[in-house]
Amino acid sequence: MTRPEITVMGAGIFGLTIAWVLSQRGALVQVLDKRGLGAGASGGPLGALAPHTPELWNTKKAVQLESLLMGPQFWAEVAEAAGQDTGYGRTGRLMPLAHDRAVAQAQDRALFARDIWQGQAVWEVIARPLSQWSPPSASGFVVYESLTARIDPMSALTALAKAITAQGGEVILGQKALSRKAKGSVIWATGYEGLIEAGADLGQSLGVGEKGQAMLLDFSAPNNAPQLFVDGVHFVPHSNGTLAIGSTRERYWEIADQPDHHLDALYQKALTIFPFLKGANVLKRWGAVRPRSNSRAPFLGAWPNREGHFMVNGGFKIGIAMAPRLAQMMADLVLDEQDNVPHDLSVAANFGPL
Repeated sequence: MTRPEITVMGAGIFGLTIAWVLSQRGALVQVLDKRGLGAGASGGPLGALAPHTPELWNTKKAVQLESLLMGPQFWAEVAEAAGQDTGYGRTGRLMPLAHDRAVAQAQDRALFARDIWQGQAVWEVIARPLSQWSPPSASGFVVYESLTARIDPMSALTALAKAITAQGGEVILGQKALSRKAKGSVIWATGYEGLIEAGADLGQSLGVGEKGQAMLLDFSAPNNAPQLFVDGVHFVPHSNGTLAIGSTRERYWEIADQPDHHLDALYQKALTIFPFLKGANVLKRWGAVRPRSNSRAPFLGAWPNREGHFMVNGGFKIGIAMAPRLAQMMADLVLDEQDNVPHDLSVAANFGPL
C-alpha cells in the first residue's frame, strides 16, 4: 500500500511530535526546518510539564490533562524507537502555601482534582517536608501534586527526530531544508515567526510573541526529586544531574534569542529562595520568543485559504505538555479527515484584529 506523503514545516516540539504520530500511522513524513532542531522556543532547558490548577475547568485544561496522562506511554515509545532517553519522568511538584487563606483554597482545589483528574493523579495539602529539597513555606504547608512531569527538551527533540527516521521519514535541517520541495499535505508548525506570518496571510491576528529566558545549573537534586514552584520561579531537577530554573515573561525585548538582565534578576531571585545553589556552575543561559495565541491556548486546524495546508501554533508555555494529544488530533485531521479539534483550540477561535 502506498504511504501518504506529508511535509511538516518546523522541527520544534509540535512539528516533531506530529511527524512522529503520522509516521506511526503509516505516513511518509519529511520535516523541514531552516534554523535547526529546537531552534525556537522548544529548545529551552526547563522541560516543565505542569498542569493548570484543577478548577474553573475549560477545554484547554481538559486537553492538557489528556496529554499529560498520555505522557508516560508516549515518551516511552519515542525513546524505544529512537534508542535514546528523553529525560521524561513524572516526578510531581511541590508548591508552598503562604497563609491560611491559600491553604483553604488549595484544599478546595484538592476536591476538584479528586473529581476531574479521574483518580490518576493527586493534588493534596501536606505538611512541608523537612528536607533541603523543599520550598520554604510561611504556613508550614505545601501543595503536592503528582501529575507534573519533567523532560529534557533537546534530548526529547533529538529522540523524536531519530524515531521519525527509524520509521522511514526524514528530518532535514539548515540550508538543505531550503532546497527541499514540499510533498503532499503541508503542516506548518513554525512557532512565533509562523504565528505572525499566518496572521498576516489571513488578515487576522492570531497572537503575539512573548520572550522567555531560563538557565541550567550543574546541581544534582535527590533522585526523582519533584519540581518546585516558588514565588513564580520553576526549579526542575533533571535525571542527568542538572537543575533548570525559569522562566521570565517579557512582552518587549531587544534581542529575541539572547539572555539578558532579566535572566540575571531571575537567577538572583532563585538564589534568595535557595542560597545553597550559589556554588553551582551555570551550564547554559537561554532565551527565545514563545508564540502566545490570542486565547492563550494552542490552536490547530486547516489553513483557511490554503487547500492541503494545516497549522498548529500558540504553544506558549505549555506546548511540550500538550503536544502528544494535539499530535493525535492533527493526525486524525490530515490522514482521516476527522476534525476532532474542539472549537476553543481551533484556528478561528484565535482570530483578532491586526
